[in-house]
Amino acid sequence: MRHLAPYQVKALLDEPEAAPLLLDVREPDEFAFCHIEGSVHIPMGEIVSRLSELDPDRTTVVVCHHGMRSFQVGRFLETQGFGQVINLAGGIDAWAREADPGIPRY
Repeated sequence: MRHLAPYQVKALLDEPEAAPLLLDVREPDEFAFCHIEGSVHIPMGEIVSRLSELDPDRTTVVVCHHGMRSFQVGRFLETQGFGQVINLAGGIDAWAREADPGIPRY
């Protein structure tokens, strides 16, 4: 699993032909408060039961609040055969500080 800074993930998202899936694993209330546009929301506790909704061949950037839950989910995805997993270093908090200051922080 790679750990990329917000500016690096933003650069990936700016390439539409190869844009990764943004997988937000925070709780529903956190996601409702703020999220990166275009993210797929599957709370961490539902990943196992909803794994079939994800494509193991697609690059997947996992997002949480500060990067710890996303790291755990990313490791799990790797054990399930996902070959291109990226953890958003610092989570959505870092994203709001470094890539999109319009996103509220909590």
